[in-house]
Parts: sequence; C-alpha cells; structure tokens
Amino acid sequence: MFKLDQFKQLVEDFRDVADFLVIYITEAHSSDGWAFNNNYDISQHRSLEERLSAARILLQNDPLCPVVVDEMSNAAAIQYGSHPERLYVLQAGRVVYKGGMGPWGYRPQEVRSFLEKLQ
Repeated sequence: MFKLDQFKQLVEDFRDVADFLVIYITEAHSSDGWAFNNNYDISQHRSLEERLSAARILLQNDPLCPVVVDEMSNAAAIQYGSHPERLYVLQAGRVVYKGGMGPWGYRPQEVRSFLEKLQ
C-alpha cells in the first residue's frame, strides 16, 4: 500500500502498452506478526476466505487493474519469489523484467523506465 499511488500511476500511463495484474499473496506485515504501527489491521491469513477479505481492502483503494488472490499454498509467491512484494513484466509468456524484492527492491520507477522503452 505504501507505493500504491506510484503503481496506479504506472497503470494509468502505460495501459496502452501493458496489461496489469496484482496477485495478492500472504500478508507480509500482519497485525499478529511483524506489523507497522500505521498498517492496516490484517491478521495472517488462515483461510482463503480471510485472504479474500484482505484483498478486498486493496480493491477499496482502486488499484486500477484486476486483483487475483494466491492459493493458500502460496504457489504464486513461491514461483515468483515475491514475498513480501515484487514487480515483474512478462511478454509473450516470458519474464522480461524482474524487479528486486520489496520493500527496498520494489521500484515502480524501474518498471516505468522499462515500459518507456517498449512504447
């Protein structure tokens, strides 16, 4: 959520170049785990229903693209090494950009630079 505005700006600026998708994975900063004081009150998901409920909070902030939810086995998070967050660009089913792991490696500006080259 910290850089959601930057992500939304990417979606707005590059929607004619790319399709965007958010995969909501396990909660990195759950209120019953390693939480920030200013974070949303989201407990670690113990069921798919809880994960779906947490994803609805993201949807309320209008990410401007579809949001899907990872399985409770965390298959997508494991496959993409995305915990706590990571940005990817895929083209024709292949990864053409792999960002660093968040929070410090989560750099929407790098994705912006990459997508500008595709325009």
